Amino acid sequence: MEVSMRVRVIHGKKPGPVIFVSGSIHGDEIIGVEVVRRLLKSVSAKRLAGTLLCIPIVNAYGFVAHQRYLPDRRDLNRCFPGNAKGSLASQLAHCFTTEIIARSSIGVDIHTAGLHRENLPQVRISENRSKAEELAPIFGAPAIIVSKLREGSLRQTAADHDCDVLLVEAGEALRFDELGIRVAVQGILRVMHHLDMGVKLPRKAGATSVRSRRSTWVRAPEGGMFRATKASGAFVEKGEAVGYLADPFGDLDIAVEAPIAGIIIGRSNLPVVNQGDALMHVAEVERPGTAEDRLSDIEEAVFADGLFDEDEIV
Repeated sequence: MEVSMRVRVIHGKKPGPVIFVSGSIHGDEIIGVEVVRRLLKSVSAKRLAGTLLCIPIVNAYGFVAHQRYLPDRRDLNRCFPGNAKGSLASQLAHCFTTEIIARSSIGVDIHTAGLHRENLPQVRISENRSKAEELAPIFGAPAIIVSKLREGSLRQTAADHDCDVLLVEAGEALRFDELGIRVAVQGILRVMHHLDMGVKLPRKAGATSVRSRRSTWVRAPEGGMFRATKASGAFVEKGEAVGYLADPFGDLDIAVEAPIAGIIIGRSNLPVVNQGDALMHVAEVERPGTAEDRLSDIEEAVFADGLFDEDEIV
């Protein structure tokens, strides 16, 4: 019996690019499911030029179990391009490679941070991919991170098939992040509009994404209770305090300093830390301005746009 995954295909009346949008390649990264759900409400086959392939849940086994990995503890995003006769992870990767990647010219793969961590909405691209370089600023996330391809990843296999992928990171595992969801939905629509795929252009964001090629984690110098003083998107100077570490009695209270200047693109949400724990993810920036300003512009834009309003929460 062959493995399978559910795909929604919207094939437009007019010719155009084939773009895929995927979520939950890691089963606990659920934000992509909601992004796809809202995206499908905004795309009409009558107006679409090209084809949209939506795969909200790539790793259904991890998704239903609230787990990042497959039942055999394999990371699906290290098993590409896969093998039809290999492990479950390898078979799923092979299915996605042959049925989705091989048919597409552009992809958007949506991820979140791990448990108890959160990521600033950001787009990650690899070097020497001209189409991804063109589309990343169009997407309009607060930050663009240029990172190396990892062996066995979806992005690596897509590059081998001449398919450019924007890897979107936003929010935290097992949680919805409303800002991240809206940034992703509007970013995808903005990319599709740029590709002349016949979709409505959402309200434009007001600033240019900051760009980074190098990042590092700020780690706890010793165990204790960590109080963060910098938010995601904030700019920090080298040596500037990003928070303070204390013991439960208040005898210890030391500043935790940034090892480089840059913007905070990720952070831990756990105040109880051990020595060496990752606390803040800081990325050097290549362009002036801060993601904090960018984030403010985006928040104003996405929450003012009524296109994606949901039912009232009671």
